[in-house]
This record gives sequence, C-alpha cells and structure tokens, in this order.
Amino acid sequence: MQNNRLLNHPQALCNMARRIAVEAGQRLFDYAERSAGIAYETKADGSPVTMIEREVEAFIADSLSALVEGIPVVAEEAVAEGRAPDLTDASIYWLVDPLDGTRSFIADENEYAVNIALIRDGVPILGVICNPSKGESYSGCGPDTAVRFTDEDGQEKSVRVRPPPASGLVVVTSRTHGDKAALDQFLNNYKISKVVRSSSALKFCAIAAGKADMYPRFGPTGLWDVAAGDAILRAAGASVNDMHGVPFVYDATKGGFINPPFVACIPELLRIDSEE
Repeated sequence: MQNNRLLNHPQALCNMARRIAVEAGQRLFDYAERSAGIAYETKADGSPVTMIEREVEAFIADSLSALVEGIPVVAEEAVAEGRAPDLTDASIYWLVDPLDGTRSFIADENEYAVNIALIRDGVPILGVICNPSKGESYSGCGPDTAVRFTDEDGQEKSVRVRPPPASGLVVVTSRTHGDKAALDQFLNNYKISKVVRSSSALKFCAIAAGKADMYPRFGPTGLWDVAAGDAILRAAGASVNDMHGVPFVYDATKGGFINPPFVACIPELLRIDSEE
C-alpha cells in the first residue's frame, strides 16, 4: 500500500476522491428527486438514517478501496452498526460521511453534503465536500490547493479565507445542534456582524471561500463530520482547533470517534481570543 503511486500524487488522488463524492451526491439527489417522501429510521443516538445513505456509503467505501488497496475506510453508518475497521496499526485511513445533514435531506432542503477525508498520522491531508443540490464541491490536499468545483461548467476556482472584516465577523453555526449558551458566551469575545445558521459541513466551505469567518461548535460531532472540512480549511489558510487553539488531531485508532468542542477559523482569530 505504501508504494501505491497515488499516495505520492495527492492532487490526482484528491481529484479521484472528488469524482467519487460527486457520484455519491448525484445518487442522493436522484433518490430525493424521485421520492415523494424519504423514509428513515432513528439510530440509538436519536439521529435519523435513510436507506439511500447506507447504499451510498457502501458505494463510497468500495470506490475508495479500489483507489488505493489496503487503506481502511471508517464510515459513519458502518461504525453505528458496530462495523468499524481495526485501526490498531493504521497510520492512514479514510473518514466518510455519506450524507452529512440527513435532517436537511429528509426535509427536501439543499444543505446536505457528502464528506470524504484522508487521515495520515492524525492529520487530514485530503478532504472533499460535495453539495449535490447546488452542483458544487470543495476540495483540498495541502497548502494553497483549496478549490471550488461546479458541475455546471466543470471548472475549478481557487478559494482562500479572508482577513477578519473591520465591520465584524460573519459566524456560521449549526441550525439544530449545539449549546446556545456556550456559543453566546464564546462570541462575546468578538465583534460580530452576522450569525448564519445552516446544516452540514457546508459551513466549513463558507469559511474556505471567504464568505464567513468562524464556525464555533459546542456539542458532539463525529470525526467524519469535521475532517473533510478541516482538510479544506488547512488548504485555504485556516483550520479546526480545540478550545485551547490547538489544531485537531484525528485519532480513531482507539475507537474514539467523537470530537470535543471546536472553533474553525483563521489563526489570527485564535490569537485575538488568546489575547483577550
């Protein structure tokens, strides 16, 4: 596996992972278009799961396994069903969320996404987020490689985070999750011009594209919810950090798949926070 040529060509591997995410997203979109209503089950943690996301997850896992033989795939629904791969000796693995924003998908909204990330030694070295309802995807695989890709014209456009606006920060937050009191207390440290509530990992994309400045999250998330967005942010000049300002380390080798609270932003905002 370590000699596989694709691992030495991250941009090519990223492009292939993006194609898989786009195909997976198209399958979700087509299913939603032809369904009068989307049936779902409720998992043990109270979150919904649909039949199509299990099917799409299997497609993604099989497709990724075919790209580079021997890299484990850690996928949300498989883990929920007790089928997590053995990562004891794995220094590199995929993280997959086949349908991030299931509630948005069920409600026939456009804020759901497909997330794929590649983790090496705890660091997200590649990430793809696809929003099929808008026909766009974001990806990154190292410094200054973040791009937005649209299905309509098949073109890539480089994206980059922006400096903090003098008028105040645009903050993106979860529409349905999180601790509002903790969020309000945290935001008291900053000058805020606008708070935008939305679903799924698309919040990371808004920061990477310079449309927002910060995403604080208080409350549980899975590794697969965050890693792809973190990889894209690192490629665009930001990162996901714990509440001490330390960039996230993704260590699923011990079976831990839940993240602590975090803030996604550019480094300058972390310094502002530490100074205050």
